[in-house]
Formats: sequence, C-alpha cells, structure tokens
Amino acid sequence: MKVLITGADGFIGKNLKFNLHKRPDLELLLFDLPQTIEDLRRLVHEADIIFHLAGVNRPKNQDDFKSGNVGLTRSLLDTLSRENRKIPLILSSSTQAALDNPYGQSKKEAEDMVFAYAKKTGAPVYVYRFPNVFGKWCKPNYNSVVATFCHNAANNIPLRIDDPAKSITLLFIDDIVEEFLRVVDGVRLPSVNAILSVSPIYDITLGDLADKITHFSDSRRTLTLDHDIYDAFTQKLYATFLSYSATDDFAFKALMKHDERGFFAELIKSPYFGQISVSRTKPGVTRGNHWHNSKIEKFIVIEGQAVIRLRKLGTEEVLEYPVSGSELRVVDMPPGYTHSIQNTGDTDVLTIFWASETFDPERPDTNYENVEFR
Repeated sequence: MKVLITGADGFIGKNLKFNLHKRPDLELLLFDLPQTIEDLRRLVHEADIIFHLAGVNRPKNQDDFKSGNVGLTRSLLDTLSRENRKIPLILSSSTQAALDNPYGQSKKEAEDMVFAYAKKTGAPVYVYRFPNVFGKWCKPNYNSVVATFCHNAANNIPLRIDDPAKSITLLFIDDIVEEFLRVVDGVRLPSVNAILSVSPIYDITLGDLADKITHFSDSRRTLTLDHDIYDAFTQKLYATFLSYSATDDFAFKALMKHDERGFFAELIKSPYFGQISVSRTKPGVTRGNHWHNSKIEKFIVIEGQAVIRLRKLGTEEVLEYPVSGSELRVVDMPPGYTHSIQNTGDTDVLTIFWASETFDPERPDTNYENVEFR
C-alpha cells in the first residue's frame, strides 16, 4: 500500500511518517514545501490512501489561511475527482473550525469541501478535529504552549503565564498516530458526514501545566518525581518534556556518598513507587544489620559475590542467600526481618536497592539490630 502524507515535515506528519516507515507493507509518498502542486498531483496518482495534514496556522498574512488550508485541499480534491480515484482521504482539522475566526473559518471550509467530495463521489473520508496537540518534535514558541513550556523549562528559561486559571484541552500525538494506524489497517470506518475525534483528551489550567513541567525540570536535581507517574497524562507530558532537553544535558551526576565501605547513591525517588539506589561494597564489608516496620526492600547484586542474611525478629534462625552478578537474583527484605549484605568475594560488589518508600530522615523506619543472633 502506498501512503501519501501531505505536511510530512510538520509536527503530526513527522510523527506519523516515522511510525509508518517501520512497516514493510507500506510505501510512503511525502509532500511538503517546497514541492509544487504538480508534485502533489503526481503523488496523488500513485497513492492508495492519503493523510492530508498540511495546513497553515500562523501565517504572516491572514489571506494565507485561505490558500494554505482551502486552496491546497481544493487542489487535492480536484486531482482525485479528475482521475476518479476514490481512495480513503483523512483530513486533519482543528476544534477551531467551530469558532468564528479566520483560521477556524478556513478549516471549516476545508471540512465542508471534503464532505461534499465524499457525498458526490462515494469516496471514504475521515475528518478529524484536534484540540491542542502535544508531544515530541512540536515547534516551541509557535502555536503550542506545551512545547514552549517544555522547551523553556528544559533550557532554564522562565515560563510566562498571562492567565494561570485559563483551561486548555490537550491531545497527545501518539494517540493520534495510533488512531491513524487503525485507519490504515481498515479498523476505523469512514466518517461519511460526521466529525471524528481522538481520545483521551486532557483538560488542565495553564498554571497547573506550568507547575507540572517545572517540577519535571527540578526532578533532575532532586531525583524526585512527585507527580503520579502512573497517571497516563503525566507519563505523556513527562515524555514530551524530556524530548526538549538540551542535547548536552541528557546526562547528570548522581550524588555519591563515599566512606570506607565503598559508596551509596540514590538514583530516582517517588512517593508513588519508592526509591531506587545503588551501592559499591568493598571485599569483606557488611552493610545493613537493620529492620523495618513497614518499609519493603529488594536487593539485586549485579556484580561481585555476596551473601544476604535475614533473621525474623524474636527468632534465632538466620537465612542465607548467596548472590552474585553472574546469576541475578532478586531478594526480598520483608518487614520485621533484620537483614544484611556481606561482600564474600575478592572484588567489589555492586548492588541495586529498591525501597517501597523514599527515605524520610524524620521517619526513617530503620532500626538497627545484628542479623547474627547473640
């Protein structure tokens, strides 16, 4: 199948083409500036399905709304009609089409043209109205507040908010791509005369949006993700934020606490999933000899050789679990068991620790008692 994408270098087009490019059963036909109408006609002649994503939303001259959103659509439909090519056509429109402004009027006119073409020819059409779309590769300081906020926060530029209480509706780019893939695979039926939408959508105030994105930036310093990362919107927004990080700032140092035993470093923390840390322990050294009331821990030795020991409080039996980096084992530290890890080899031991809660010095839930009963 040959898939034509107009606006292939735009935000939505770029995300779609890289996802379609992965599929060996598809051949991509791409159209964008500075290609000509003649180029478009040639590509239409070859295409089996068309994603019409090209458009104008921030022109220098308002007349460009008409030429970019209506004129190009008319040229596309004229070519399809002249060649009697009744292939699926997907139009990317905007919720602005319901509003009385030059941009919205041009999008509404393009919608009407597509529906009239479908009624006249019987060709399958899919007309989607999108709200504010966010995600990777969206241009900052253009028409996306998410892109601008993410770019500024990632580059230590202050976020400007004129009205923190203003609410906006957001849609994630990957959800659009997934919907478009359903169209390609014939899962989604044509819209005939109905406007289609993509879900889920997210409503948020500008103030809350700025707070979330600012926190993502701060988390690189604090290592703490306070927002619920299991929340779908937060995951999508965090992924978007990271895509705007400066290329020389992908890596940042963790705070390593060195002593005679080796070192210990926290890697990432969250009230929603706890804390992940790593330690290096020198030969013969023992760490731990403490227990917790409710905190849960897991130890994973990834390099070296060690023994993990546990003893239930009030009993004398000591449980021993030999571990090494050559055969990874995940060892649980249940509450009420004092536990330790001893390097029994002749090289350093590297251990990854997971704790069910972040360390709070005001409530450490760490009680010292030797594992070996005396």
